[in-house]
Amino acid sequence: MAVIHNAELRPSKTEAMGSWLPSQPWSGVEAGSDVLVDGRFRFDDPDGQVGVETYLVHVDGGPVLHVPLTYRGAPLAGAEDFLVCEMEHSVLGRRWVYDAAGDPVYADVLRRAIATGGHEARLESAEGGEAPPVLGTAVGSGSAATSPTVHAVTPRTDGALTTIDDLTILRVVGTPLPAGETLTATWNGSAPTVLAVLRS
Repeated sequence: MAVIHNAELRPSKTEAMGSWLPSQPWSGVEAGSDVLVDGRFRFDDPDGQVGVETYLVHVDGGPVLHVPLTYRGAPLAGAEDFLVCEMEHSVLGRRWVYDAAGDPVYADVLRRAIATGGHEARLESAEGGEAPPVLGTAVGSGSAATSPTVHAVTPRTDGALTTIDDLTILRVVGTPLPAGETLTATWNGSAPTVLAVLRS
């Protein structure tokens, strides 16, 4: 379960992505472009400390981009190269937003979802009442009972694919992926789309 606050964010998530994506060679996004959200979903951090959210976005005329993010209440040591921005959250205070490929919590929950056939987190409003709208779903193809915990990551990006040990993450939808167990997502009427692979 992911608890969602009705909060003001400065900068907003789309503003943060709009500033960060032009610095990523795989994105094809030019500075000043408006980022449009096609879908999003969350995973649970078992320890409840790190927000893990995946965005599917595009800019006008461009392909759909897979942008997983993590949100932390303190800087992640050694992950300076993956910092997207610092954000003010009106409920939680200062948050450090990372490209999730550089965050071991993301690799851990992603690997577990793929290996065990897990799925996105159920959303719940922190203020009670109606749950936030579901804008995307994801499910793993595996059937293992467990997945080894990931404690550290050394990501490597080649073109539009990022490799983290035995995981490969798609950055630009439509890029061919290697074989293996998969995380398949749907959003905004899309066809089921593989976003990440746990290689054999």
